[in-house]
Amino acid sequence: MSEYNDRCFWSGNDEEYMRYHDEEWGYPVSDDVRLFEKVCLEGFQSGLSWLTILRKRDNFRAAFDGFDIHKVSLYGPDKVDELLQNAGIIRHRGKIEATINNAARAIELTEEFGTLAAYFWRFEPSAKDRPDQTDEATLRTIAQTDISKALAKDLKKRGWKFFGPTTAYAFMQAMGLVNDHTDNCKFREKATKLRAEFTVPQPK
Repeated sequence: MSEYNDRCFWSGNDEEYMRYHDEEWGYPVSDDVRLFEKVCLEGFQSGLSWLTILRKRDNFRAAFDGFDIHKVSLYGPDKVDELLQNAGIIRHRGKIEATINNAARAIELTEEFGTLAAYFWRFEPSAKDRPDQTDEATLRTIAQTDISKALAKDLKKRGWKFFGPTTAYAFMQAMGLVNDHTDNCKFREKATKLRAEFTVPQPK
């Protein structure tokens, strides 16, 4: 059992991390900006901890025009060079260029489905695809699922970068496509309630 047994085991005792866990993680999201931001930040996280990214999130938002897909998709080489000089973000050329590429691919998804939310929520697992228990021991064994593999594969086919099946599952957890607050977490009930009240976005 986690030392922090009234929250999920991963939330630790860092105040910013606990606030993220309590107020954001696992609650269903239909806002396209938040969904795109999370895809991008999950890509930047690759090889790093989420807390590192979380502490820089406001810097990322400022650097990438609030993750406006139409603005980001137009970034050229000069903007890439500018971002590589920005000490407030992760200065990785491949990840920066992937973000620009993914913004253009996100526009394509909105043209096809109406919203990013309508696309991503197609990958919400059914109850039969979820584990019987949501405890620490179970969740530690789940880094990816068949559905997260399908999501990553589909995005790769559509030209997205830096979004593999493990990243896809972390995205699904954070954006509320699954409720992975542990059974003993005091916020699981809140996530369950919000998911019950949530209207799944449909293609337009």
